[in-house]
Amino acid sequence: MNQFSKAAQHERCSFFGNVTLGSSVSLSELRELYHVVVLAYGAESDRALGIPGEYLSGIHSAREFVWWYNGHPDGKNLSPDLKSTDTAVILGQGNVALDVARILLQSTSVLATTDIASHALEALEQSSIRKVYLVGRRGPAQAACTAKELREILGIKDLYIHINEVDLHKSPEDEEVLKNNRIHRRVYELLSKAATSAPSHPSSNQHELHFVFFRKPDRFLDSGEGSGRVAGVHFEKTMLKAVGPGKQIAVGTGSYEDLDCGLVLKSIGYKSVSVDGLPFDHEKGVVPNIKGRVLAETSGDPTQLEKGLYVCGWLKRGPTGIIATNLYCAEETVASISEDVHQGEIASASTLPKPGRQGLLQLLDNRDVRAVPFSAWEKIDSEERRLGNVRSKPREKLTTYENLLKIATE
Repeated sequence: MNQFSKAAQHERCSFFGNVTLGSSVSLSELRELYHVVVLAYGAESDRALGIPGEYLSGIHSAREFVWWYNGHPDGKNLSPDLKSTDTAVILGQGNVALDVARILLQSTSVLATTDIASHALEALEQSSIRKVYLVGRRGPAQAACTAKELREILGIKDLYIHINEVDLHKSPEDEEVLKNNRIHRRVYELLSKAATSAPSHPSSNQHELHFVFFRKPDRFLDSGEGSGRVAGVHFEKTMLKAVGPGKQIAVGTGSYEDLDCGLVLKSIGYKSVSVDGLPFDHEKGVVPNIKGRVLAETSGDPTQLEKGLYVCGWLKRGPTGIIATNLYCAEETVASISEDVHQGEIASASTLPKPGRQGLLQLLDNRDVRAVPFSAWEKIDSEERRLGNVRSKPREKLTTYENLLKIATE
């Protein structure tokens, strides 16, 4: 956060919070105001499974759940039912899936010392969830999480962990994956250690974490009581099929099994959304680009560029990678901008001036958009820290736009 604050406080940086691209200001208007526009708004929608029962009550996306417990204003009213079942199924085994499982299984006395939203903590204190199943289509050698996040959930005190040892058997293709990928190798080693060191059965009242591999959801099961609530997941067992050097995909075996549960959290990937005036590949969920330079068409013609328009992050390459991946991605885009400036592809401010900051402020003011500068964000930060100090936690999140704007404009 200190690095972000340092950048935001730079005299050449202007921060405009509470501004929505597409409604507060259009992309075409931004391009008229600035010589260079970089789109880095990520992926805030969810991939759908497209299977029967997906919209039963009790099924949520992991993104919604993360917003809920992190205090995002758009997630405050999610109200997941944590009382009516003792079993939750999480579809996916990436870092987000692990974090969601950690929140469900961690002691609330530990969570109370974090910056978790108070409404989430109160709900978790009344939770009946005792068993969490993390389900993935492929095997432990392909698990999409990183060692740091896996180590954190495996380290939860008094947690029973179950992994079928047969799932840990490695094929020659798995051996190749683990040999060439340090992240996957460390994750596999942690899972293997957890499997061999766990007791054969949980003790009474012990929370349970089950890693389930080689399963893909086929449909969601209705409770059958007319309530429209989820009662379980119908899974097809899978196996890995080699489709090229070092690449395996999960394919169905035609064998099925059911897993009863009352809560399902889908952590199967995020999806970027487009805005008016932006070339967008809806199939891949990314902006077509070459090294961050936005292409005018999705066909990939490198000669047809949207001059002055760039992209980075998940919007550029899809929702994959860690913070370091985004760093390299941003560096590539910045290098493209720098190269285009030096080669005269972008008109310099001295020859073709554009309104920039002042023009944007005027446009937002004309539309009665309450833009929040960084100094106002610092007020919000300070108030959250003050409220957190009262409760002996890092911060107490302000979870409504009304309260956020009230503090920002005081």
